[in-house]
Amino acid sequence: MTAADFPLLLRLADERATGALLSDTGTLYLHDGHVVHAESPASPGLETLLVTPGRLPAEGWREAVDQAGAQRRVGRHLVETGRLAPGELEICHLGALHDAAYFALAPAAGPRRFRHGVAHWLGPVRRVPAPAVVRETRRRRELLAGVWPYDQVDDAPLVRRDPAHAAPPTPRQRAVLALADGARRPVDIARLLGRPAFHTLIDVRRLAAAGLVETPPVPGPYGHPPVPSWVAGVCPDPDTALLRRLRDALEAL
Repeated sequence: MTAADFPLLLRLADERATGALLSDTGTLYLHDGHVVHAESPASPGLETLLVTPGRLPAEGWREAVDQAGAQRRVGRHLVETGRLAPGELEICHLGALHDAAYFALAPAAGPRRFRHGVAHWLGPVRRVPAPAVVRETRRRRELLAGVWPYDQVDDAPLVRRDPAHAAPPTPRQRAVLALADGARRPVDIARLLGRPAFHTLIDVRRLAAAGLVETPPVPGPYGHPPVPSWVAGVCPDPDTALLRRLRDALEAL
């Protein structure tokens, strides 16, 4: 992937545009050609990253939005009222920006459109050059592919597995496993933990590579999970339990 994969964003940066770059998977906010904020349904967002881990009380966030949202200076209000230190806000904001940008700039984001003059209610915190956002997005995609190249686990409910010979998970990974209940997707787990979605995807893909999580089987046309054709030579009526035993045996070898 090269910078040529982001032509509209880079052209807007060259034109020093101000406004919102929208796609099906998120929005980038630009000011004078720099990316100043990003949002995505697949990313927990700045509020979650601040409130869930306890960096900021929920009432403190709501008060800042109520008092300063209309003036587009929520970030400044949090600092001026002593709710957050300037450096703490900048670090959390950069994390939220790059996390959401990763999803907003996804290849499957659909057609992109730009609305001139639109500004986010958060207000100015930190400006990031558009080429830097492109480089970080590319780096993250390459990193995920290197950990586990199958992206089916990125946006599907996760099921915990307990193979006999898997390496023990790290404390961060154990927190993810504890929430893998067959209904929650990685973004749901990220929101509950108050972590960036991309960092959660790294843990999920490492867990998938270790055989500790998987996606639920998709029912076939008659309500049964589809099975590979070669299984018919092993058992005339294969079921999911048999497939799991076969896979676990192969993993043990």
